[in-house]
Amino acid sequence: MSNDTHTRREPMRRCIVTGEELPKAALLRFVVDPSDTVMVDLDGSLPGRGLWLSPDRDIIARAVAENAFSKAARRKVTAPEDLCDRVATLIRRRCLSLIGLAKKAGQLTGGFDQVKASLNSQKAGVVLAAHDGGDDGHRKIKALAGGDDAVSQFSSAELGAAVGREKMVHAVIAPGKFADRMADSAKLLAQVSAQG
Repeated sequence: MSNDTHTRREPMRRCIVTGEELPKAALLRFVVDPSDTVMVDLDGSLPGRGLWLSPDRDIIARAVAENAFSKAARRKVTAPEDLCDRVATLIRRRCLSLIGLAKKAGQLTGGFDQVKASLNSQKAGVVLAAHDGGDDGHRKIKALAGGDDAVSQFSSAELGAAVGREKMVHAVIAPGKFADRMADSAKLLAQVSAQG
């Protein structure tokens, strides 16, 4: 017998629309609730058989239009017409909650001057820039962040509310678990949000 260490293989799941098999972390899990309605399970913790989709707005819309959830569940289930918007809303709430939690944990610095000082002294985990902030400030913060794009899916009022302020245009989350989760959630939000 070999003493080679075996690497644990990541669980794979199949998208019910495309048929593509991907690591389950790269897919969205949906379940059917007791009223036979499809709902997203962002944490992967709800009971029931998982119905997996690629995290893309067009794929979610196709699943609804083509009755893919009923086919995969092998019974009649209801997929709300606005399922894409519901998924985006939940992910958006998660992002804003993570911002608030990062602030409470001392992992978030807000305000242009404070963000500038933070970026001059350390590498950022995630840079946040309100979409209604000024272009000049965004360019300066992006340059200080080494050219990395900022997460800019939120308004200054949304960012402010997440941290208990009236408004906040710029913020940075220090490297670590909050930054990692925020980066993943913001990417997911971009994939499932309406383009426009």
